[in-house]
Amino acid sequence: MKVIKICVIGLGYVGLPLARLFSTKYETIGFDMNQERVDAINSGCDATFEVSDDLLQAALKNGFRCTTSLDDIWDCNFYVVAVPTPVDENNRPDLKPLLGASETVGKVISKGDIVVYESTVYPGVTEEECLPVVEKVSGLKFNVDFFAGYSPERINPGDKEHTVEKIRKVTSGSTPEIADIVDGVYNSVLVNGTHKAPSIKVAEASKIIENSQRDVNIAFMNELAKIFNAMDIDTNDVIAAASSKWNFIKLTPGLVGGHCISVDPYYLIQKAQVYGVLPRVMFAARRLNDGMGDYVATQTIKLMNKKGVMVKDAEILILGITFKENCPDIRNTKIVDIYHTLQEYTNNITVYDPWADAMHVQHEYSLTISSQPYESLHGRFDAVILGVAHKEFKDKDIRALLKDRTAGVVYDVKGVLDRALIDGRL
Repeated sequence: MKVIKICVIGLGYVGLPLARLFSTKYETIGFDMNQERVDAINSGCDATFEVSDDLLQAALKNGFRCTTSLDDIWDCNFYVVAVPTPVDENNRPDLKPLLGASETVGKVISKGDIVVYESTVYPGVTEEECLPVVEKVSGLKFNVDFFAGYSPERINPGDKEHTVEKIRKVTSGSTPEIADIVDGVYNSVLVNGTHKAPSIKVAEASKIIENSQRDVNIAFMNELAKIFNAMDIDTNDVIAAASSKWNFIKLTPGLVGGHCISVDPYYLIQKAQVYGVLPRVMFAARRLNDGMGDYVATQTIKLMNKKGVMVKDAEILILGITFKENCPDIRNTKIVDIYHTLQEYTNNITVYDPWADAMHVQHEYSLTISSQPYESLHGRFDAVILGVAHKEFKDKDIRALLKDRTAGVVYDVKGVLDRALIDGRL
């Protein structure tokens, strides 16, 4: 293959870190439809905080750039698609962003070029859904004029330890020769190398079960938390005791949000049913995990009733709205479910999160978050729910937020606060 010039299509939590990494070895250009996002990146700022300003600015100085113009990417020969793969309101796979990106590739791809998909999908999407679109738009024939690969993303938003260059990546290609080329490109920028899968479908399947396994395991812990809470046994104490056995897998209960674990299993659930298989365990896990926000709100209300705190029109504070700690990502956050359940009892609910972008929260959930300083929240609430374990919350006197330090309720979703300061936790 001629000298590789890479274009990464989709510059979100996955695409930008990958494009920046590729730019250390290859001429690389990022493409995104969002002009505001592209302008911010080209100015040296990543609003997701996945790429530090120093790394991004160094990449820009070395020739990396981003664009919204197809004219700027037509001469690339190695296209990487890293766009979202959401579900619709009925939890059915929504392939529109992926098919739209495939149309984009079709408009610029040339003979001999390679397109690699990173977006999480059920087995078969790359070859059965995406590549026919590329063929139709380009007029080229797959595996004759152009080729393909699949390398599932493994980005963990907010994780500064398992950064993109340290992740071991699965790779694959539409022919053995292309698989070697794709594997070589990724291997050249990764510290821990790659695992070359025997086919694109195997690579697709490997990604979908990574997140489905996590979903099922967390669902089991959430079910245990419900059981032990009903028995008045602290779940964290049980987990600590069980963890003393050498082969016990230590996991904790919690809210399952974000773009991966709370979404990806639906892709496999949907496809399995096409083949006549009903994935009962996965489906039950999804239903259980999707109900945990309502459970947290209900538990908080029970604690308020037990302590004689009037629930109707109570002043309640929720700390955190992002789907995980120390990260601005609000995609599929289950904190919103807590909020909506509490709204059945009171409209006096304040949400505070120093990491979340207020405009994005308003746009996505029609919900206003407080812009006041944390200290101004002291002494104002009947109940406080720690929903996200941001570092800014861990060393605070949580009970100082209550109107009555003794009578008020503190519920710790994440199990990170001093037990003496809280009234309940998962």
